[in-house]
Amino acid sequence: MNEKSSYWIDKLHLVKHPEGGYYVRTHFAREWIAAEHLPPRYGGARPFSTAIFYLLPGDEFSAFHRIQSDEMWHFHAGSALNLHVIDPDGRLSLKVLGPDIEQGECFQHVVEAGCWVAAAVRDGASFSLVGCTVAPGFSYEDFELGDRDALTAQYPQHADLIQRFTRSSSFSNSKQ
Repeated sequence: MNEKSSYWIDKLHLVKHPEGGYYVRTHFAREWIAAEHLPPRYGGARPFSTAIFYLLPGDEFSAFHRIQSDEMWHFHAGSALNLHVIDPDGRLSLKVLGPDIEQGECFQHVVEAGCWVAAAVRDGASFSLVGCTVAPGFSYEDFELGDRDALTAQYPQHADLIQRFTRSSSFSNSKQ
C-alpha cells in the first residue's frame, strides 16, 4: 500500500471491506421503503438510499460480488479503476472509472442489480478512491460474495477472470 492510500484510509476513517479494499458509510437515508413496496428479493424494508467511500489499493482487488439493488460507482481520486461486470445472461463488460474522458474513462457508472462486479486499479502502484451509492439502500442481507466454483460453472467462458477475482471456492454472505 502506498502513502497516498494510507492518507485517505486515515483521513476518511476507512475500514476493511469483505470484498477487498477499505470503506466507510457516508450516508444512510432516514426514510425507509416498506417491504410491501419492494420486490420480494429484498425480504424486508430498506432505506431509500445509502452511500460509501471505497478505496482500493493497487495491490488488492475487489472480489466478484453482487447486490440486490442498482449501485452507482463514482470516481473521486487516484488511478483509474477497471470494473468487470457479468450480467445474469453471462455478458461481460469492462467499464473504466477515471478522469480521462478522452481515453474512454467515465466519472460514474451504474452496475445494475443482480450483476456480478469485480474491480482492480489500473496502476498497481497507485490506488482508486471511489464512492458507491445504492438505491434502495444497501443491506448486508443483499450482499453475495462470489463463489469461484459456482461462478465458473455458471459462466465457464469467463473462468480465467473469475479465477483472478475470487478469493476461494467458499460462498459467503458477509455481515460486518
